[in-house]
Amino acid sequence: MKLLTLNVHGWHEENQLEKIGQLADFINEQQFDVIAMQEVNQTAAEPAVEASSLGHYVAADSDAVIRADNYAYVLLSRLHEAYHWTWIPVHSASHGRFDEGLAILSRTPLNDTVSGHVSTQRIYEHYKTRKVLAVRTAYEGQAVWLANGHFGWWNDDVEPFRPQWDRAEELLAPYQQETILFLGDFNNVAELRDEGYDYMMKQIWQDTYTLAIDKDAGHTVIKSIAGWEGNERPLRIDYIYSNRELLVERSRVALNGHHGAVVSDHFGVMVELKLS
Repeated sequence: MKLLTLNVHGWHEENQLEKIGQLADFINEQQFDVIAMQEVNQTAAEPAVEASSLGHYVAADSDAVIRADNYAYVLLSRLHEAYHWTWIPVHSASHGRFDEGLAILSRTPLNDTVSGHVSTQRIYEHYKTRKVLAVRTAYEGQAVWLANGHFGWWNDDVEPFRPQWDRAEELLAPYQQETILFLGDFNNVAELRDEGYDYMMKQIWQDTYTLAIDKDAGHTVIKSIAGWEGNERPLRIDYIYSNRELLVERSRVALNGHHGAVVSDHFGVMVELKLS
């Protein structure tokens, strides 16, 4: 099973359509089974897309409206394979110009969805409102839940990470009897002790990076970006977790100029693993 997670920084990038094309080329080349994306934006003023034009779309939020420039929708139009997919809005961005959300793409059908707030803040217009999205599908003959999240920072004054993670655990607890793969931008640095990464690792989760037989340095942010202003060192803050120990053959930083073009302010993480 081959997975990719990427904070796409949707519609905040220069030459955005070119970069969507480069991401599509990379996905077409690598043939991922699962793609989780964060900061999947659409312009709030764009017209809505007719349901008949959404392909293998499954609504995880009955109130979600897919608009013409929805980043995931535009990306899907450039993929060779017809992925099953879903998207939820999380909060507005850029003073209401964008709906910012989470998307999951899967080569196999989605047969259940779950989503919910993990932030205390639940006002849509507040940029620190956070949600988690999860879908149920099947690979290699067994059921698997795919979860996607974009979390806050450990010491955030308004929305600290720890209670967000606790709520994510509560949201996913009913599904722990099956394999869960949790992908996303967790905004907590693996190298920092006694903060978010260690807190996550005290729970049931396994980091596929540390399980991987073959891996690289793993860093997905290497400069100052929004949320990490003034950063001057490589950070590992984007992860793919499992709720059980799996055989992970490979973990690689993706879309970093070496494995795929740079298409966002984050690099991605791609992992190859076996579910059984």
